[in-house]
Amino acid sequence: MSIIESYRPQRFRLMFFQGLIVAMLLVLAGGLAYRQIVRFGDYGERERLQNQRRVLVPGPRGNIYDRENRLLVGNRSRFAVTLYLDELRREFRREYIEVVRRYRESEAAGELSRSDRPSPSQLEQISRAQVVQRYLDEVNRLLSRDEKVDMNQLNRHFQQQLLLPYVLLDDLKPEEFARLIEELPVQSPLQVYTSSTRYYPNGSAAAHVLGYVRATDEVSGDEISGEDLKTYAFKGTVGRDGLELQYDPLLQGETGAAIFRVDPAGFRVNPPLEKHAPRQGERLNISIDLDLQMAAEKAIAQFETLKGAAVALDVRTGEVLVLASKPDYDLNDFSPRLSQASAQKIHETGAWTNLAIAGVYPPGSTFKLITSLAGLRSGLISVDGFTVDCEGTVRIGNRNFVCDKSAGGVARHGVISLRDAIALSCDIYFYKVGTTIGPDAMAGEARRFHLDQPTGIDLPYEVRRMLIPDPAWKKKVKDEAWFAGDTANMAIGQGDVGVTPLDMACFVASLARGETTTRPTLLHDPNRPRQHTEPIGLPREQLEAIFEGMEGCTTRGTAKIFNTPTYGIPGLRIAGKTGTAQTSRDGNKINIAWFVCFAPVEDPRIAMAVAIEGDTPGEQFAGGHYSAPVAQAVLKAWFEKFQRAAAAPFTVH
Repeated sequence: MSIIESYRPQRFRLMFFQGLIVAMLLVLAGGLAYRQIVRFGDYGERERLQNQRRVLVPGPRGNIYDRENRLLVGNRSRFAVTLYLDELRREFRREYIEVVRRYRESEAAGELSRSDRPSPSQLEQISRAQVVQRYLDEVNRLLSRDEKVDMNQLNRHFQQQLLLPYVLLDDLKPEEFARLIEELPVQSPLQVYTSSTRYYPNGSAAAHVLGYVRATDEVSGDEISGEDLKTYAFKGTVGRDGLELQYDPLLQGETGAAIFRVDPAGFRVNPPLEKHAPRQGERLNISIDLDLQMAAEKAIAQFETLKGAAVALDVRTGEVLVLASKPDYDLNDFSPRLSQASAQKIHETGAWTNLAIAGVYPPGSTFKLITSLAGLRSGLISVDGFTVDCEGTVRIGNRNFVCDKSAGGVARHGVISLRDAIALSCDIYFYKVGTTIGPDAMAGEARRFHLDQPTGIDLPYEVRRMLIPDPAWKKKVKDEAWFAGDTANMAIGQGDVGVTPLDMACFVASLARGETTTRPTLLHDPNRPRQHTEPIGLPREQLEAIFEGMEGCTTRGTAKIFNTPTYGIPGLRIAGKTGTAQTSRDGNKINIAWFVCFAPVEDPRIAMAVAIEGDTPGEQFAGGHYSAPVAQAVLKAWFEKFQRAAAAPFTVH
């Protein structure tokens, strides 16, 4: 075989392997091109998700002001000393090596068996805790404290919140904050962190209206870029009661955010790739008048152990001027968090309940105004033509009903008509009206004023179980017949009738306007138009007769304390009605003292309802002695402001 012939097969094999290598290189190049060009976006996205983290910072909540722009709820600075763990990576590593060395020396010296040596992860935790404790000791030295690191808390933070600063000490005093600012090096991993927490400058004033907040880890960041990244968030707050809850979306600040690149260990690499500053929430101007609110609360508090509520409305607009409930609590106890002891005290005193919107009571003699309206609208009674001879007792059905005096005993009013019956609160007169017109007429009139429904006030937890009974209701719910005694009780606001102080305030405001509906609101609008709803439907002279009877109540009747030097308000004509009711709670007798009113009679501007609870067995709990003084304190404060405003010179801006 020639040399050429023997070479050809070898050349063929060489070309085959060369082609194979070229093909493999082409496949490799194609794969690289596919990954680098076609799949570049996918791998870039994976790298972004793996190497970037988002940190959310909640914005401060918006402030709340009263109708005269006085601060009711704001924010105060809260100081904490924090440690940035991502700046301690080298110290953690050096400490870990030192801790391992010490354990090995202990094993070599026979002081520790190998089986007793902690695991590598436990050694890392020990190392981190020792490093952090050294920094905490530096703070302890500056503040004369002796705080210790909570290793479990530190480990949770390291595993779950590494990008956030670790809080060593929280809620520092102002002098401690100043000391640390002065003493800590600027470049130290130790830093003083300033956040905001809710501040209530008036303590317990309007506590049930304003409400409170609680801390939350759920900080909204949906509108901020990086929502697909692993996210860390500083604690925020969320409204839990009152206006803080009702208008939480408005009060919540705009969340700030920063996006950081992190190394394989999860530590932050400065500076941030992107940063958005947080912004404070919207301000809220509410209709409460702080002066009137505090006057009401002080007046109720004078009864010490008694519970009560007071509501005052602007007759024309329905804006709430006062919404007071006692007992209450200092809202600052909730900031930054409510202690177990404070929560227990609130529970024991029953202060959680806002009695103004959730206290359901029989309205007592204040309901006689409804009975009067129902009687006049029925056409079965008239202002002067329908009279009753009150001898102090009357037999209805198989029972004797008496005409109670406010101080106990039996009242004998003689022949009496509508005006005097309202002023003197004659039970016998209204028993006769009630049995004349029947329960359905009274129930229908009460429902025209929506006393069987929530008012719709812009507060959470308004009770929804008010009750205006009638024979059909009693048969359906109790499976019992309706008796004449039920009608008599209903005529004077007893029996199963149940309303809230806010219900009665809305009723009186509507009555003062000659209408049937008042929609209460806690938002203040200086240009809010006057409310106009369905008219009551009585001739003006009949409505004025009711007003005259109510004014007589405050000048010569059951609320004549308004006609005394102590409680008189010279220049202010007040139309009012007292009430005393009894009910039971948990088997105990509860007495309710009521007073409802509006003023001035000639041009109604303010309407009020006050209810005070008493539980002394056998006590005569009269509205004229307990609730009327509360209303007087508010009306006096209101009238003084009204007079000052009227006397102020008009200025064109």
